[in-house]
Amino acid sequence: MTNGREMKSSESAMPVDAETDLPDELSQPARRALLGAGYSRLEQLAGLKEADILRLHGMGPKGIKQLRQALAARGQSFADGT
Repeated sequence: MTNGREMKSSESAMPVDAETDLPDELSQPARRALLGAGYSRLEQLAGLKEADILRLHGMGPKGIKQLRQALAARGQSFADGT
């Protein structure tokens, strides 16, 4: 149920064609926050500060930690070096 109405089977919470390499363990609110802000690839986050990502509604410390680890696994980090 969304906004007091049932979701049709043709509707989905996230775009089906969204190409993303965000961590699978990332919570749905955090994933929606990133996708809603236009971030679907980890490489897009490497140029941003953690504080900027934390300002997104739905993103919290746990999500930042998961993103930091995923970036580190690729030899990348947030712009502020974390």
